[in-house]
Amino acid sequence: MEHEQRIRIARRRAGMKFGFLIHLAVFIAVNALLFVINQRTTPGVSWFAFPLGGWAIGLSIHGLAVYLSGSGLRAGQQAQAAGGRFVCDRGSSHIRYQDRILREEYKRWGLVFHGVDPRMIAKEEAEYEQANVVTVPSEFARQSFLSEGVPAGKVAKIPYGARLERFQKVADPAKDKFRILWVGSVSIRKGFLYLLEAFQKFRHPAKELVVIGGMDPDMRGLLAGKNCEGVLFKGHVPNQELPYLYSSAQVFVLPSIEEGLAYVQGEALACGCPVIASTNTGAEDLFNNGVEGFIIPIRSAEAILEKLEFLAQDQELRERMSAAALLRVKQIGGWDAYGDAYVKCLKSLV
Repeated sequence: MEHEQRIRIARRRAGMKFGFLIHLAVFIAVNALLFVINQRTTPGVSWFAFPLGGWAIGLSIHGLAVYLSGSGLRAGQQAQAAGGRFVCDRGSSHIRYQDRILREEYKRWGLVFHGVDPRMIAKEEAEYEQANVVTVPSEFARQSFLSEGVPAGKVAKIPYGARLERFQKVADPAKDKFRILWVGSVSIRKGFLYLLEAFQKFRHPAKELVVIGGMDPDMRGLLAGKNCEGVLFKGHVPNQELPYLYSSAQVFVLPSIEEGLAYVQGEALACGCPVIASTNTGAEDLFNNGVEGFIIPIRSAEAILEKLEFLAQDQELRERMSAAALLRVKQIGGWDAYGDAYVKCLKSLV
């Protein structure tokens, strides 16, 4: 039993590290873009890497030190000591807020959350205190910092860009069924159990919940006693199949408990699929509540059920939202827009 618990903890931590690696890849790509932009406008930009129990990757622009959260405290202090500025880039909510809300959520389901090391919390909070500015990707993430007492003037919201060219509407939803789509890990953090509860209560003669993504080990035990009739667990699928899956679904649902900015929502919108998402996904930075989809509270199977019923009972509403989604996605900025916003933020510190 103890061995199995250790395996579950290791897998959960591996999942969190995978999320960090995604954020790291975004950070590197964005800094590469900043490098190109600034070389064109203000030559003198140089890359540097500072070892701190591993490699911390950052960018130096005329005395500015930009580092991923959890890796740049010493480099930031050095930059400030030399008269420069320190920017801490956090890809999710405030780390203490994240730790607390996930511990609460796991406890609700009789599980223990082991994800955030207290030493990492202390390190990141020291960075938040030291930094001249903390950049975050969504309003949800920004508000989490404010709720933890970080001054509003220190937190800059810069939503990620997106490359959605390969996502487009390629099919229409079937008329003889109501398909609900899930794309992402089946986990406590993503709020899957709230969607499952709503789906169980959803009265539709041809309902179908298609689940794309791997399953967290903790979920297997929780799902063992659940009614999963009508739920199709497909696991991972090739990326080229996703446009059809989004296009053929009546709605995409993402009721996450905590996310920085989940761009699967943008993928769904690009395929004309209305979205039901929680407030804690960065949804309000991607679409408008009641126009391209619905933004709901976390931990509310009732709210999910209500919106599913709205869409099932009003075909014209779903079609309007689908058309609006296709228009909205054209307004979502790409990585150039993100780079421009980041450069503007950095130049304001000089």
